Amino acid sequence: MSDSLNSFVIAQEQLKMAVDKLHLNASVYELLKEPKRSLSVLIPVRMDDGSTRVFSGYRAQHNDALGPAKGGVRFHQDVSMDEVKALAMWMTFKCAVVGIPYGGAKGGVIVNPEELSAAELERLSRAYIQAIAPLIGPEKDIPAPDVNTNPQIMSWMMDEFSMIKQYNSFGVITGKPLIIGGSLGRTQATAQGVVFVIEDLVKKLNINLEGVSVVIQGFGNVGGYTAKILYDKKAKIIGISDVKGGIYNPRGLNPYKVQEHATETGSVVNYRGAKTITNAELLELECDILIPAALENQITDKNAHNIKARYVVEAANGPTTPEADKILEQKGILVVPDILANAGGVTVSYFEWVQNNMGYYWSVEEVNEKLGNIMSQAFHGVYDLYKSRKDVNMRVAAYMLAVKRVAEGMEVRGWISAPHQTKEATRISAR
Repeated sequence: MSDSLNSFVIAQEQLKMAVDKLHLNASVYELLKEPKRSLSVLIPVRMDDGSTRVFSGYRAQHNDALGPAKGGVRFHQDVSMDEVKALAMWMTFKCAVVGIPYGGAKGGVIVNPEELSAAELERLSRAYIQAIAPLIGPEKDIPAPDVNTNPQIMSWMMDEFSMIKQYNSFGVITGKPLIIGGSLGRTQATAQGVVFVIEDLVKKLNINLEGVSVVIQGFGNVGGYTAKILYDKKAKIIGISDVKGGIYNPRGLNPYKVQEHATETGSVVNYRGAKTITNAELLELECDILIPAALENQITDKNAHNIKARYVVEAANGPTTPEADKILEQKGILVVPDILANAGGVTVSYFEWVQNNMGYYWSVEEVNEKLGNIMSQAFHGVYDLYKSRKDVNMRVAAYMLAVKRVAEGMEVRGWISAPHQTKEATRISAR
């Protein structure tokens, strides 16, 4: 992988830009440019045919100055340590920008889960937890679902950790089924957070959400729920894609019917009443809002010149490269960054952890009310900083707020000296 598309290098560049804008001491960057700790593990798993297959797995804990580490576990054939480290760093700043008391972590296993039976998948999930158990716990590091993992896998992981500890430890994992300590509203939380941000954005821009044209790349949990929630609010979903391709209808798509088609056929492609297009073509459709909800590095210097959306709201982690960011900014396209836009998932994971610790559970209305308040406050903080300065975009503004909070946490804990180099820098960063 070239450095231009290496997610960890990109994350470090984004961090460095915020540190420089804030005029922070070099020690802040040095402490945040790498994970505090990371672990590579080999995971032997007995397969159904009696053979043993060895999988490679990772867990990175980026920073825990503001609270326990928090981050998902993904099962994907392209997982790498650099990817996990980047996602852990992004999680630190995601938690900081919305003001929840967590640091960032991430984990993954190199595997295509579609190649495993349910029994093999369970054995892999449990073996992964056995391998990383010394690093995790409700007060240390709390995993959650991510790409190709789900509440059932979280159940197996929580159960395995509980057996290791010899007591129920519901709070070690979030994203669990309701029956064993899950939270109402968690399944659609990331998508709901994206929609809350979009609602605040259109209000700032004096735009009516009804009739706004939306293109969504990715039709998994996040993309699917985002499409349905926006459709219910009368937005016009004109493009949807999954890993096999996309569909387009300028008059609008019903995501509920698209979901039925995808469930029956295995993909959104060839949906009746829509034109089948490629994922590349979908990203370049003319629309009001483009929502990348797939994987990293989807908008690059190769296609950014062809993006025709007025606004990009990043539901995925790291979908836009730094080179593409510059091009989009030159084109006047406002980007709502991932660490703000998709923070709804980790926020409701925080709610689940709080409920586990209390042993008291909230209604879905209470969950969504709290989520809406947190997302709105975070959006306004980032947007107001972006508008008050002429030298930053929304991404840099989000990083500045997040890095400043983490730096202050490290300072008061004694990890670093005063993070600002000058009184003038302190005044500038406090705007």
